[in-house]
Formats: sequence, C-alpha cells, structure tokens
Amino acid sequence: MNGGPPWATWLEATAFATWMRQALWAYPVAEVVHLVGLAVLVGCAAAFDLRLLGLSQGLPVRTLARHLLPWAWRGFALVVSSGAAMFAAHASEWSQNPVFPVKMAFIAAGGLNAWAFHRGVYRSAASWDVGPPPLRARVAGAVSLLFWGATVACGRLLAYL
Repeated sequence: MNGGPPWATWLEATAFATWMRQALWAYPVAEVVHLVGLAVLVGCAAAFDLRLLGLSQGLPVRTLARHLLPWAWRGFALVVSSGAAMFAAHASEWSQNPVFPVKMAFIAAGGLNAWAFHRGVYRSAASWDVGPPPLRARVAGAVSLLFWGATVACGRLLAYL
C-alpha cells in the first residue's frame, strides 16, 4: 500500500484486496481473466468496426451485430470484474497513476461511441446492411478502433508508469 487517498487505502486494507495480493494464484488468475475478457471484448469490437470500415461487405451488418454484441458484453463483464479485483489490490498506486484516469476515460468514450452508434446511424442499418456503410458508420468504427486500442495501450502502460 502506497498511502494514497483515504478511500484507496481503505480499499487496499479490505480482506478481499489483501487476499488478492497474498494468495499465490489470485492476482495471476485475475490478470488472465482480464486478458481473456479483453480479447473477447476488443476482438468483437474490432471485427464489427472493420465491417463498418467497409471490409467483408457481403456480411450483413445486423447479423454480425446480433452475433458479436452478446459476446462483447460477456467480455466486458470479465474485464470489469477482474479489473475491479486487480484495482482493489493496488488502489493507492493506481489511483495516483496518471494513466489510470486516461484509461477509464477511453473506456467511457468507447462506450459512449457505441451507444451513439446504436442510437443513431445503426437504426437505419436495414438500408445499408450489405454493401458499403455510410460515412457516419465508418467514422464510428474508426473511432471505436482508436478508443479500444488506446484503452489496451493505457492498460499496459499502467505497469510501467
């Protein structure tokens, strides 16, 4: 514990956070679960985003969305639960790491981009389901790739900064 903000110090002192730090396999298992969840979440997002950028135009966008979105949510659940467990173990350190809020901002921005896409241009997907997507869909896909890629990069940088 690094003597961070009181809430972080409290969180690190909980039995769960102590167990995460002291149990031989707790933290490594959480890291593996985090990576698997990340692979599923970002993999699904990237596959869909690449379709939005115009690849595999014969594959219907709505069919791809129906298939990938439930898997992306499952990956997100793994990432959130394992990330929270790892954060608890190092709350003081990570709460003071300048990369952590940037990573959280990219996650929020990625979620907001997906929400705006589904509430906006995706509603007209029946008219562009097969073939080239409209510019707004292509922009959403490019932005998504950028945000999720930056999230992954920030996660790796947490260990080094």
